Amino acid sequence: MASSHSSSPVPQPNSSDAFFKKEKDVAKRFQPVQSLPDVCPKEPTGDPSSLCDSPSLVADQHRWTIYHSKVNLPAALNDPRSPRNILHHTNRKSLRERKFMKDARIFVLLKIPLTGLYYTPMINPGQIWNKYLSTAGGKGNRDAASSKLLQEKLSHYLDIVEVNIAHQISLRSEAFFHAMTSQHELQDYLRKTSQAVKLLREKISKIDKVMCEGSLRVLRLSLTRNNCIKAYNKLKLMATVHQTQPTVQLLLSTSEFVGALDLIATTQEVLQQELQGIHSFRHLGSQLCELEKLIDKMMIAEFSTYARNDLNRPLEDDCQILEEERLVSLVFGLLKQRKLNFYEIYGDEMIITAKNIIKQCVVNTVSQIEEIDTEVVVKLADQIRMMNFPQWFDLLKDIFSKFTIFLKRIKATLNTIRSVVLLVLDKNQRTRDLEDTLQKNSVKDSPVDTEVAYLTHEGMFISDAFGEGDLSLVAADTTSQRNTSPNSEPCSSDSVSEPECTTDSSSSKEPSSVTPGGVEMMISDDMKLTELELGRLANNIQELLYNASDICHDRSVKLLMARAKGGFLEKLNSNEFVALSRLMEGFILDTEQICGRKSMSLRGALQSQANKFVNRFHEERKTKLSLLLDNERWKQAEVPAEFQDLVDSVSDGRISLPEKKPTGTEERKPTEFLIVEGQKYATVGTVLLLIRIILEYCQCVDNIPSITTDMLTRLSDLLKYFNSRSCQLVLGAGALQVVGLKTITTKNLALSSRCLQLIVHYIPIIRAHFEARLQPKQFSMLRHFDHITKDYHDHIAEISAKLVAIMDSLFDKLLSKYEVKAPVPSACFRNICKQMAKMHEAIYDLLPEEQTQMLFLRINASYKLHLKRQLAHLNVVNDGGPQNGLVTSDVAFYTGNLQALKGLNNLDLNMAEIWEQKR
Repeated sequence: MASSHSSSPVPQPNSSDAFFKKEKDVAKRFQPVQSLPDVCPKEPTGDPSSLCDSPSLVADQHRWTIYHSKVNLPAALNDPRSPRNILHHTNRKSLRERKFMKDARIFVLLKIPLTGLYYTPMINPGQIWNKYLSTAGGKGNRDAASSKLLQEKLSHYLDIVEVNIAHQISLRSEAFFHAMTSQHELQDYLRKTSQAVKLLREKISKIDKVMCEGSLRVLRLSLTRNNCIKAYNKLKLMATVHQTQPTVQLLLSTSEFVGALDLIATTQEVLQQELQGIHSFRHLGSQLCELEKLIDKMMIAEFSTYARNDLNRPLEDDCQILEEERLVSLVFGLLKQRKLNFYEIYGDEMIITAKNIIKQCVVNTVSQIEEIDTEVVVKLADQIRMMNFPQWFDLLKDIFSKFTIFLKRIKATLNTIRSVVLLVLDKNQRTRDLEDTLQKNSVKDSPVDTEVAYLTHEGMFISDAFGEGDLSLVAADTTSQRNTSPNSEPCSSDSVSEPECTTDSSSSKEPSSVTPGGVEMMISDDMKLTELELGRLANNIQELLYNASDICHDRSVKLLMARAKGGFLEKLNSNEFVALSRLMEGFILDTEQICGRKSMSLRGALQSQANKFVNRFHEERKTKLSLLLDNERWKQAEVPAEFQDLVDSVSDGRISLPEKKPTGTEERKPTEFLIVEGQKYATVGTVLLLIRIILEYCQCVDNIPSITTDMLTRLSDLLKYFNSRSCQLVLGAGALQVVGLKTITTKNLALSSRCLQLIVHYIPIIRAHFEARLQPKQFSMLRHFDHITKDYHDHIAEISAKLVAIMDSLFDKLLSKYEVKAPVPSACFRNICKQMAKMHEAIYDLLPEEQTQMLFLRINASYKLHLKRQLAHLNVVNDGGPQNGLVTSDVAFYTGNLQALKGLNNLDLNMAEIWEQKR
């Protein structure tokens, strides 16, 4: 047994067992490997003498096999440290021992040989045999031979098992050696590959040092240089921008507003484009905006000061422009900031200066007259009235002389301002033409732009598209453009004292003129004013010159009219009046020659004074009208027959006063209404007398045609006075204090409205009468009648609105307390209907039926609005409920009462609007 275990027989080639064959050619197992084989071949199946296909890592990579096991299974099972393995092995061993011992006793008792007995590797055969011998030992030696035979068979079976195990190992030896051979070859390949990679890396490193490293370093240095240049330029630009505020202050100290504004605009543009996001400049933009606003105020104040100094110079000097360069600079700055109403400042100063000229002349004249005590007579008008004709004539002559110099100075200044505006307009037109030309030629630049865009899109460096020289040229071009532009580059701190950064604005009393070329240098490219704005501004400046002439004439007229009070001019003899007329005509012609337009005010005043009684005529009638209005109680007056005849005399647009009838004729009774073209007018006594006064004005124009324009003005003034005064007395409740009325009733309001309507009826007739006696160039004066008509219509509308407002306040007061509850009709609606009836009773006989209906429609609309608001407040809706029924009954009561009034039966009240519409 021992010898058989220690030296197991080796299978021979001629053994009957087919699976004990050895490989005939061992070299076949070690053929050169063409590709990396699978390390773990598949388990052989079928014929044990032939190897099956090895397992594939590609085909079987997701299927688990025994070859995936990485643990020695017997070692794992026999691990003495694992309590689970020990218990499991002991239990299995005990179970098999008991089963084997049971079977062995059966075999011994039945005398069954143990041939074919299975072998259990986990049970010691010696133990089984000893038990078997102890069981059968009692039967003697007769079974000794069979026991020895059995032992030999068992030894033989053991040898067979060992041979089979060796055979199985020999079957897998080829795969094992094949895997080892492949592993060695793989290591050789890896070593060779590592050496090749190392060699390749060395070659690449040499190539990189020889061919690439220098070029890439050049590119990096070039980019670094460009970045440094950009950073330097950026810092240089930042340094320039940092000096903006001191430079602006320096420019403002010399009143160089245009340069300061250009510097601010350029700096703002640089901040928004090139220096956007710079933290240190985050507040500079707002500071520049505030500085720009400050400059606006400074320019306006400076222009006001200039206008004051220019107009208040001693009038004995010549008419040269004061500080022309300063004026041009101010105008350019104001235009740049779009302060297009600066000419109004000059106009206001003209009015003040004109007043001061008259005042100074009067003071100088009065100071030479001993008869006038200025301490007793304080007012200038009173001092003028105390002068005799020679003294007053010399005063008027002095004023006219100074007004002539005054207008010449204004013309010179305004012409300079207007020329600046026209230069800017011309520059804009030429710039627009140049832009059109450049736009036509812009197609030539498109290939370069396309190439640059393409190179950038392909991811290449911009420096690859242009050479370094080209880039420097482009940078130099940009810098030169920035530096050469007069309005785009701020002055640096080093160049503050250079002449080109400041403009000498020192005044000179010698004649000076700004050349067009010098002026154009001050025109900024960013002066974004349209041609329409510039043209309108030029026209306004020209109109300002006309206004200057009108101002002088108006002040002269006021001076003339101030002396005319008390009938002074009516007492002049023919020589004095001719001298006065020639003086005034000479001044009128001089102003027309200076300003290029006729002013009608002074000419009209002169013509009015040619008729001595015109002023007295107007004043007497205006005073009469004023007295009538102050005593008018605004009650309907009876119309005497003579006034009806007076109205009837105005037929077919012809105005003529009726002839006085003999005293012996039968007297007719007065009527309640004035009948005018079939319509009844309820009037007051003042209006009847006003109609007669108006017809007297018209008759006076027929008698003296030369005073037509003056009469038109006076009549317009009279009509305006009546309109404004009646408004003060009725709508303004002035009659309460003047006349002593207790209150202004709705009847007073309606009567006032009807009186105004009567006057409005005659205005077109009056207009046609004056138009037939005016020259075509004087037709512009007829606009007074249009204004008067509009004022009268507005007055009538205000009265109607007042009547509606009275009822509106009543509705608001009553309906705000309205509650939807029995009884029906409610007290609120009864009170409303009562007030409506009173309103109707007051106005129905005074106003036409159409106006009454329109008035009550407006009152009804106000009523519906307040009722709708109260119903919404009470949450009453049109749902057919009890509250809805109560409201409907009240509304029906209101509707019935209102339509029962005279003339209102067909009135469409549309009471459905009081309910909220469902959405």
